[in-house]
Amino acid sequence: MAHGGMGGGMGGGMGGGAGRRSSDLALAPGQRPDLRRVLGLFRPYRGTLAAVLALIVLGAATGVVSPFLIREIVDVALPDQRADVLAWAVGGLIAVTIVSSTLGVTQAMLSTRVGQSVMHDLRVAVFSHLQRMGLGFFTRTRTGEVQSRIFSDIGSMQAVVTSVMTQIVSAGAGVLMALVAMAALDWRLTLFSLIALPFAVWMNRRVGTRRRTIVRSRQEKAADVSAGIQESLSVSGILLGVTMGRTQALTQAFSVDSRELADLEVRSEMAGRWQMAVFTTLMALFPALTYLLGGHLLFSGSGVTIGTLVAFIALQSGLFPQINGLLRVATQVNSSLALFARVFEYLDAPILIQDAPDAVELDPATVRGEIRFEQVTFAYPGAEEPALHGIDLVIPAGKHTALVGATGSGKTSTGYLMARLYEPTAGRITLDGHDLREITMESLAASLGVVTQETYLLHATIAENLRFARPGATDEDLERACRIAQIHDHIVGLPEGYDTVVGERGYRFSGGEKQRLALARTILRDPPVLLLDEATSALDVATERAMSGALDAVARGRTTVSIAHRLSTIRHADQIIVLERGRVVERGTYEELVERGGAFAALATQDAVRERA
Repeated sequence: MAHGGMGGGMGGGMGGGAGRRSSDLALAPGQRPDLRRVLGLFRPYRGTLAAVLALIVLGAATGVVSPFLIREIVDVALPDQRADVLAWAVGGLIAVTIVSSTLGVTQAMLSTRVGQSVMHDLRVAVFSHLQRMGLGFFTRTRTGEVQSRIFSDIGSMQAVVTSVMTQIVSAGAGVLMALVAMAALDWRLTLFSLIALPFAVWMNRRVGTRRRTIVRSRQEKAADVSAGIQESLSVSGILLGVTMGRTQALTQAFSVDSRELADLEVRSEMAGRWQMAVFTTLMALFPALTYLLGGHLLFSGSGVTIGTLVAFIALQSGLFPQINGLLRVATQVNSSLALFARVFEYLDAPILIQDAPDAVELDPATVRGEIRFEQVTFAYPGAEEPALHGIDLVIPAGKHTALVGATGSGKTSTGYLMARLYEPTAGRITLDGHDLREITMESLAASLGVVTQETYLLHATIAENLRFARPGATDEDLERACRIAQIHDHIVGLPEGYDTVVGERGYRFSGGEKQRLALARTILRDPPVLLLDEATSALDVATERAMSGALDAVARGRTTVSIAHRLSTIRHADQIIVLERGRVVERGTYEELVERGGAFAALATQDAVRERA
């Protein structure tokens, strides 16, 4: 789920946030995806596939004509010196070659288009599904693992999807046509040619099972390597590695993973090679053995002519590579099922937060902004203790409410639930009387603007980052939002102004500048409810004071919820909610809570000490 215009993920409080390795989603040993489901990916392209099948069958039928023309040349044209027979037979051979080439190119073009369409559909399906996964999925899954499944796994399936299916049909049709033609020439030689086939099929099944296991291990290790690269070679990863003096250790760890991946690649490539080499050698001997058997049949007058024997050997020479290719493709498909399994795991991952069938679409223009928590309890997946316990609170429409408390008190968790990044374990949260679970995700995102402490900027220009929140915004709209966020003067002072590229995660800008850009992005959306999670934490005191006045102007008439550590930023809030260990312990105005001398007063004292320091 993506909320347009969000400044970034809310900092802290992410239960179960440890990264999980790729094997955590593995199928049980021996489990494999349904082959019918794989074939179902091609269902939208039945018409084109039917044309491909027709071309394949036609090409296979054309291919078996040549040996019969060769027999006419050997048995009739040359012995009887028939120039006319020789001419039409040679012309036929030329025509067969041209027709076969044309059919092959056309079939390859159509099958490649179908394959690439299936690849496109699969990539988009996985990406779309992941876009709708809850935040909890991404706090448990490394970014590199997700990228590996979308690019590496689906990319490795490309050969299977784009060509293997047609290769199977093509080789199958070629084998069938060749066998029919060989049987028409001599059934005895045909039976002799198929003696080794059962052994080859049995061996191929064993090799396929072994390769599937190795391929799965290889892709899991590749995902781990990809995740390691993503974490270590990002801007944050480089800063962490250098400042912690861990660059050498990271290189050594990467070397170990890379070596394991290389070993798995070798095992994957070599699995069954010796067995297939034995089979290939055996097949290479059959033409000689067929000449031996055919010669004895010829000598005994059993109906075999020289032309028949030459034509049969020509068919047999085409049959064995087709059988070998069919077995090799079967092994490849067997191995690729491990890739399909990993992709289907993501497609089958349940979407825990989604629109209800009868979800209401709110018009942001009519949203008043009253938010209620009614006996809300929430626990992160896998956590032993709830982060929130039976919370009851009312956030009045058009007022400024602040959430404060020590680290781990539940402030950010409350914000997560308000933005429906998670759902309550018990109780309910309402917006203008509507349960959040009964509101469409899109209209909730349009009604609630979120700016967080950990801002996220795209590797794009400033203008593109701002228009991510509102694609149709004019230049004047951008300038107005940036003036309110106290960042316009800085932008126009840059050589490229609003066309300045912010860099990876905005690292060309300071923390305060990034937060102001995130604020401008949310202001541009003009939502009726603002959720500010430490949105001014990276600003200096002077800029913070200047922007506080601007924010007050923007927040006037809107529901504003501030999650704050720096208590000076919420001095004028209409109400302050104090949380302790997931429970509401105090509520009131700043002055009321200070006079009360309770939990908030203690926090205020600590904050004053920090300010003086």
